[in-house]
Amino acid sequence: MNQVTFIRIFRIVWLAVKIFLQVTIFQKRNRGKWTPLVEKRWNEMITKQAKEYKNLALKLGGLMIKLGQFLSTRADIMPPSFLEELEGLTDRVPSVPRQDIVSVLEQEWNTTHTDYLDHLSESAVASASIGEVYKGVLKNGLEVAVKVQRPGTDRILRADFKAIRIVIWLAEKFTPFGKQIDFKQLYVEMTETIGNELNFLKELQNGRSFSDRFDAMEGVRIPMYFDEFTTRRVLVMEWIEGARITDLAFIEKNDLDRHEISERLFILFLEQILYGGQFHADPHGGNILLEPNGGIVLIDFGMIGTITKKDSQSVLRAAEGIIFKNYEQVLDALEELRFLLPQADRAVLEDAISRLVEAYESNELSQMDSFVVERLLDDIQEIVRTQPVQLPAEFAFFGRAASIFVGVLHILDPNVDLMALARPRILEWASSQKEGKGMFGKEDVLRWVLNGTGPLRVFPQKVINYLEEPERLRRYFENRDGKEREYRRDLQSRMFAGVFTILSFVGISVSVWFWNEPYMWVSSVFFVGSLWAYRSIK
Repeated sequence: MNQVTFIRIFRIVWLAVKIFLQVTIFQKRNRGKWTPLVEKRWNEMITKQAKEYKNLALKLGGLMIKLGQFLSTRADIMPPSFLEELEGLTDRVPSVPRQDIVSVLEQEWNTTHTDYLDHLSESAVASASIGEVYKGVLKNGLEVAVKVQRPGTDRILRADFKAIRIVIWLAEKFTPFGKQIDFKQLYVEMTETIGNELNFLKELQNGRSFSDRFDAMEGVRIPMYFDEFTTRRVLVMEWIEGARITDLAFIEKNDLDRHEISERLFILFLEQILYGGQFHADPHGGNILLEPNGGIVLIDFGMIGTITKKDSQSVLRAAEGIIFKNYEQVLDALEELRFLLPQADRAVLEDAISRLVEAYESNELSQMDSFVVERLLDDIQEIVRTQPVQLPAEFAFFGRAASIFVGVLHILDPNVDLMALARPRILEWASSQKEGKGMFGKEDVLRWVLNGTGPLRVFPQKVINYLEEPERLRRYFENRDGKEREYRRDLQSRMFAGVFTILSFVGISVSVWFWNEPYMWVSSVFFVGSLWAYRSIK
């Protein structure tokens, strides 16, 4: 039943509507009174929603698992408790019958599989929602890994993408999230990221690119790919014997140095980020193999992230703006990096950045009284919830890749000093970005200026903050009381409209299922009317 298009779409859309309503009602009900108890209840609700999503994703498979993995990278739009639950969402499903895989192979090759293969394993060595991997032997005797897209994947994903488009339309039209998130851009990022995994020709291209870049790096291997056997739904690559890099028993058995492996692996990851722009976006233990001689093998290049040279320069401009307290430059750099959407309130964001930098620089965060600290944190939380700040997909996947990668490193060597390894290479990279650097580099001048003028820069700002504090407190309380009155005025009306929206949506679903046309038209009228009313009540 879960493979039926209408049922898949209905289950996905219904879960999204349910989550939207729960979040909206909760925020309305607790507007202006975000206490530790409220935050606890919020996290409990979000965790429950994440579990519902995870259970549905495991039942439906297809895009839902990939979407969950994509959302797990979006710390800018998803609450931390939701992300924590999605971290355990793995793409592992039972394999389909071998004859179905052979059928796909022969359709793609337009001939019997025995024309190309002397042998194909009786069962899959790995199975996921998109593809399955079998071990094969070519006619020339070379052992290969044959990755084949699961039958029916295209049809299932078409239905899932339709459901996601409906969810995005509902979110844009009838929820406040549309003001905070560029859903169209998010959809483009998602389709590009996941779409690349569906096209094995793209994975072959990525693998070749990595092979060319790291061919000269000692102790690193990338599998050889075979163009003549690879299509959009079939990928054939060299078979390399090895264990997961986190297999400590394998490392001990082959008398390998865990510390040396972790250092070499870290340098490999750092080189991907600092030079060339592309990086492996899914570097978990199963995608990094270890050969008996200690060689590192990277596989599975379906998910690749890119950070361009232009983006690297923007990061440097943002850092420079923070050092010189030029927050306009910081915001310009964030816009260049696509972190800020056009409708962002630059004045609010500039004030937030300046207050955080000042508090950090003067070490006042540990000295301020609890009320001021709580107010500062509340303001930052409100900005994050209300301002259109969005993490670009390439940076989101970098964050996810980095967290996965650090986890792998600490399994290999819990005492690895990442900062000691990274510092000389990052300094070398930063120096290469500077042009016309003389005897004294810009970083040396900055360090001298900041060390010499630090007390002079901090003292005037402390005086200004002291003088402005009463006015800030007055604005804070006025803003809080105004939001509370607004909340009490419109909550009842909006909840009433929301109830009618849910009931009419259920009515439409029932009428479509039993094809009761009069009831369907009546329910549709109520649905549209209640949605309009819900949307019009601010």
